[in-house]
Amino acid sequence: MTRQGEDFVRPTAPERVFNRLFGFLVGLGLGLSHNYLLQVRGRKSGRRYSTPVNVLRRDGKRFLVSGRGSTQWVRNALASGTVSLRKGWQHEELRVREVPDHEKPEILKAYLDRHKLTVQRYFAVPAGAPAEAFRPLAPRFPVFELVPTMTLGCDEAGPEGETEGEERERDGS
Repeated sequence: MTRQGEDFVRPTAPERVFNRLFGFLVGLGLGLSHNYLLQVRGRKSGRRYSTPVNVLRRDGKRFLVSGRGSTQWVRNALASGTVSLRKGWQHEELRVREVPDHEKPEILKAYLDRHKLTVQRYFAVPAGAPAEAFRPLAPRFPVFELVPTMTLGCDEAGPEGETEGEERERDGS
């Protein structure tokens, strides 16, 4: 996997304030269905750090994309191999699988198309561009597949607060 150093786009002071406020609200359970509070352990301190994120659901899988590049949460997730997603009272421990660059274009396209209002500024291609346009950009954007640490039974609540049975009913399967 190719990485361009430890480059990342630092948030501005207003963005840091907004992220802190938005993270607080998501932690209370507010926000859209794709908004979560990502929690990772510091690779040196062991302290738990939190940041709001958009989780992409695609082909039955969940992904985290770092539009800012190799941020601290990315480095911590790589070091520990695990993250937590929190929203309100819901809390889920997950393993992370780093997605190789050749798999990223379709995921990056889906991420930008779905979250263009908040992440377009990080991408050199416009939302709606073909997946092939993301191939040269892939090394700049860390992408992780979120893998459950345990399989949920039919009556256990999943990350959206619904059971797998309810999800199957909603999806018509």
